[in-house]
Amino acid sequence: MKHLDRRTFLAGSAATALAAACRAPAGESDCELLIVGANVLDGSGGPAFTADVGVRAGRIAFVGQGNPRRAQRVLDAHGLCLAPGFIDIHTHSDRTIFEWPLAESRIRQGCTTEITGNCGSSAAPRADGDEEEGSRERRWSDVASYGRAWNRYGAALNHALLAGHGTLRRAVVGEVDRPATMEERREIARRFEVALDQGAWGLSSGLEYVPGIYTPQTELEELVRIAGERRVLYATHMRSEEAELLDAIDEALATARAGGARLQISHLKAAGRNNWHLQDEALARIERARAAGLDVRIDAYPYTAYSTTLTILLESWSREGGAEAVLARLANAEQRKRIVAEVSPRVATELGGFELVVISSVGAAAAQGFVGKNLVEIAGELGVEPQEAFARVLELGRADVGYVGHGMSEENVARVLAHPLVMVASDGRSMAPTGSAADDRPHPRSYGTFPRVLGRYCRELGVLDLPTAIAKMTSQPAERVGLEDRGRVAPGLAADLVLFDASRVADRATFDDPQRYPDGIVHVLVNGVAVVDGERVTGARPGRMLRREASA
Repeated sequence: MKHLDRRTFLAGSAATALAAACRAPAGESDCELLIVGANVLDGSGGPAFTADVGVRAGRIAFVGQGNPRRAQRVLDAHGLCLAPGFIDIHTHSDRTIFEWPLAESRIRQGCTTEITGNCGSSAAPRADGDEEEGSRERRWSDVASYGRAWNRYGAALNHALLAGHGTLRRAVVGEVDRPATMEERREIARRFEVALDQGAWGLSSGLEYVPGIYTPQTELEELVRIAGERRVLYATHMRSEEAELLDAIDEALATARAGGARLQISHLKAAGRNNWHLQDEALARIERARAAGLDVRIDAYPYTAYSTTLTILLESWSREGGAEAVLARLANAEQRKRIVAEVSPRVATELGGFELVVISSVGAAAAQGFVGKNLVEIAGELGVEPQEAFARVLELGRADVGYVGHGMSEENVARVLAHPLVMVASDGRSMAPTGSAADDRPHPRSYGTFPRVLGRYCRELGVLDLPTAIAKMTSQPAERVGLEDRGRVAPGLAADLVLFDASRVADRATFDDPQRYPDGIVHVLVNGVAVVDGERVTGARPGRMLRREASA
């Protein structure tokens, strides 16, 4: 007989006891789907246990032992892990979902719910008179009408929307570099409260972007105070993730403390080789704030590169007014000279070199040939210096250019992912290699985040154990946002479930070939309906726009 140490014996005993306790009472095991023999990771962070799981009317009917003769369908899950559907706490799918409602980049990696409206930018509420072009079913103005449009259109997974501070401020103040007036601040606050009344789950800010970059901390604190009073989340893309990272963390902590809100620091990183040493102190400051009583948590993605818009490398003065204003400045000889002179030190600080800036998407066909190339390569083709290549790419791309920045260290990425305050998030979006994305080279995080954590960081590197990783993807983000009926495998909760093969789950999306689906995600259910069945997309669209009750 194989010898068992005390820890293994106790873990096994606990799992057996839990499975027995969850056994379905006689006569209550009728279900539409019976998943048999799964290795259940229930999202709590506790050890796996073997059990059957029944699904009825979009809910988990029981966890324990079922009767296959009383199920409409039986799914043999022996050898597979069963977990709650993955909840991506930081995404940008609130607009792209209408182009790719099957959300293949998300459901194929086991994601069943996305928290959208991050980095200060949300699809709703819109500015007065600003309407979406296209069919009537895709038109909306506020959070309520956005939810109705979303549900009419239908998608394969669930969404929960944060209200973007940048969206709110842009509608009232515009993209101008000045503090809001008292009257404007009252109007921004009013619109935020309406968004919360209509079901938004909190507030997000993007303080490296226009107009967040022009917003004083005291002005932002007024909205965060409302978030605190309403007990909703404040998620922030901080003012810096590079050389001024520690100052940015201090500002985020102070803002949340002044407003009494729980704080989510988005996609924490120390970008740029010269800034890698800041990572440990960044985590330490957050730990100290939490120990002192501030409810602060973090999310991060498992990659050594980030992705954003190329205009973020411009100084704040040259971004004022939006894309057309940027293009006008590039067309002015003196202003262009200043822009070109300023970008070199900024790239050096934020990344370490122009070769680390790789163009991922462009807003005009004239710039399509730059996609997939870094600025040094583009400079060589054009016969100019890299900083001038930067200006030309912006011009030809109509100031609508995305890039991937290879700025983080592998050691820091692993350290952050393993930290107990950190949840897994993609910072990606729902998409597919079709339509407007067919010629893009996006960051692979949209396709591979969750399988990459399970395959590389759990199985291969041992940075995380499997139960801990699953909790970071399920129960922790559910609790953080307030999704009370998701994130766990337990009777009565929504049947958002993923079955995966722990021995072979892996991301296949790379920076050179990013639009590839992962391996090992075998079945995915959203609200009890199969959206991935045997690693094939079914075409079902059972997702819902989740609405926060205003009284919560």
